[in-house]
Amino acid sequence: MTEKVWFVTGTSTGFGKALAKELLADGYSLVATSRDTSKLDDLKPSDPDKLLKVKLDVTDKDQIKNAVDQAIKKFGRIDVLVNNAGYGYFGSTEESDQKEVRKMFDTNFWGANDVTLAVLPYMRKARSGRILTVTSFGGLDGFAPFSYYNASKFALEGLFKALRKQVEPFNIHVTNIEPGAFRTDWAGRSHISAEETIDDYTRVHQESHFNEDHS
Repeated sequence: MTEKVWFVTGTSTGFGKALAKELLADGYSLVATSRDTSKLDDLKPSDPDKLLKVKLDVTDKDQIKNAVDQAIKKFGRIDVLVNNAGYGYFGSTEESDQKEVRKMFDTNFWGANDVTLAVLPYMRKARSGRILTVTSFGGLDGFAPFSYYNASKFALEGLFKALRKQVEPFNIHVTNIEPGAFRTDWAGRSHISAEETIDDYTRVHQESHFNEDHS
């Protein structure tokens, strides 16, 4: 199993960083991606040849292609893709900045979609692979302060549940991971809040079903 090659997005913080460290400690080969590769300096595998650090903004298709090309060039294949990059947005529907919401969708949904489309042909040709996508328990139910974040995660759930049925005959397994509250940076650096609030929605903010430890 340790011969498997993992490609993980968003490895600078949170789940992505924790997973990257565990994979390297267990001896897997890893393509660790981040918008800022200097944040990956603390990834120090016992065998440097098992780690490839790649700059990747999942909203940039050229960077996606470059990252996948580098992975294939170095390791020859990608066995496991982890779609982890993403962030939150706090605010009621009416308060939310629509430009910011669309940017979040570009990362949370379209980013995962585009990375998957770049990796999938290699898995299909190999007739083997696993795609893991970090959604959220917020992709299974709606919570008042997170309507657009919920929507981005619901979209991921639907896309990858359908994809699972499409690629199962190719021995490609698709799994959605739906975490609840964990102590990550999700409610810190990894979220944006609506800048303009409306007094009528004060209750919405007070009724948050997510706490500041959610990821």
